[in-house]
Amino acid sequence: MDLVAKGHLQEARTFFNAFREDHELMHSRDLQKLEGVLTQSHLEEMEFARSLRQNKVNIKICQYSYDLLLQYLHKTQSTAMLGVINEHINFQVSPGQPTSISDDAEVVTLIGSCQDAANQINQKEIHWGLLEDSLEERLEKAGGLLSDSEKTEGENKEGDVDETKKRSVEGGKQGASTKKLKKDKAASATAKSARPEANTTSTAPRVKPELPLPVMPTEVEQSILEDLRNRVQLSSVALPSVSFYTFLNTHNGLNCSSISHDGSLVAGGFSDSSLKIWDMAKLGQQAGSSILQGENDSTSSKHVVGPNGVKRSYTLLQGHSGPVYSANFSPLGDFILSSSADTTIRLWSTELNANLVCYKGHNYPVWDVQFSPVGHYFASASHDRTARIWSMDKIQPMRIMAGHLSDVDCVQWHANCNYIATGSSDKTVRLWDVQSGECVRIFIGHRSMILSLAMSPDGRYMASGDEDGTIMMWDLSSGRCVTPLMGHSSCVWTLAFSCEGSLLASGSADCTVKLWDVTTSTKVPKNEEK
Repeated sequence: MDLVAKGHLQEARTFFNAFREDHELMHSRDLQKLEGVLTQSHLEEMEFARSLRQNKVNIKICQYSYDLLLQYLHKTQSTAMLGVINEHINFQVSPGQPTSISDDAEVVTLIGSCQDAANQINQKEIHWGLLEDSLEERLEKAGGLLSDSEKTEGENKEGDVDETKKRSVEGGKQGASTKKLKKDKAASATAKSARPEANTTSTAPRVKPELPLPVMPTEVEQSILEDLRNRVQLSSVALPSVSFYTFLNTHNGLNCSSISHDGSLVAGGFSDSSLKIWDMAKLGQQAGSSILQGENDSTSSKHVVGPNGVKRSYTLLQGHSGPVYSANFSPLGDFILSSSADTTIRLWSTELNANLVCYKGHNYPVWDVQFSPVGHYFASASHDRTARIWSMDKIQPMRIMAGHLSDVDCVQWHANCNYIATGSSDKTVRLWDVQSGECVRIFIGHRSMILSLAMSPDGRYMASGDEDGTIMMWDLSSGRCVTPLMGHSSCVWTLAFSCEGSLLASGSADCTVKLWDVTTSTKVPKNEEK
């Protein structure tokens, strides 16, 4: 890039081709970006190129290797190499023996600001606890939780509303049976919109909400309390049942899917700019078949007649003018959000089957949109390198989170609604304060773009999945990686915690869904703190 900046284009191309193989393994995507830097104007216009030139690369190195490097530089008087090191590299010297590059995810990292600035951001105080006065907390105080099954004891508002959805839809739709609710615990684990609902410990601190929260009707509260009393805790020895829904005839057409919290509705976002919703109760009336057809067909005994007279087994929602990249049901299931390449987010009513609002604010495609755990508020992530927080009743965003160096690919709410997390193509995850809009944590360690995020129900941990198949568990308070979860061989598209937080489900492009025992992977830092 220095050669390009000085106008030596041919020499720059020769240099790039000579040394690109050394970096193919860990930085193939970055090399693809730099390959397009051919003129000085490209250097100025490309954010990634600018960040590479302005910031240092952190390289972890053991003391012995560092001493050998210094000896070599002094003996050979390599002034050119010294200049490169001083200008572009920040060595983090660690005691002990050298480790393999594959054993340490943070061995080579680049961030938008220097390491000191990132460390300074990570010193900020965050309140990762759950919302005070939750329904489950009230139930626990009243002695309603069954001790023999160790019912969960830290329910946050997210769980409250998720359970609200389970009961309210069950009352409104006869097809959503108790059996369906049990099945959904596994089915929704693989859906991008699935959210954690409860917490296994009562030790999580309590915090006040920074956002005005919607009021919950009394009858809904009662139904939630009933469900909490009946909840069964999952673990590595008590695994959930599994229910899969298959989309047929959707190759290269289906971009995203979402399952409502009670499992009664399944939505799909398609490349032809359409959003389709299937009612599982109607589909279930068909000889027990759980097959979702992407095109017009006749797989159900109850059909909607399309404009051309063709019967279809789904509700078709049209309005976007580009591929739909994300769909997300509200906790109560009465609304669904969709985001698209047309730069807009649309709010739909599942009861009216109509578009209610079109939110415009992003300048480029919107990759992800997520309802908050209490509904009403939602967050979006876009190619314009920003995340935005919206309220259903306002057409303009309430907050804009800017700081990532590349696309913001995914977004996730914290359990207490006071923070959102964003995953980016710049290989970092950031945690933002909803009220101030400030970045309060930068999580560095992934080697490729982040594709999925999930927050633990107790609000203490976060899981992130990347393009290489690595899943990392982070401690929000310290900003450190608790443990990497290795096992997938391709992109991790979706992550979700079980309702009591003991299991993590991951869905990958390697054609597998894996369940991880989170309780064992998070024991280490707890012992360290003691």
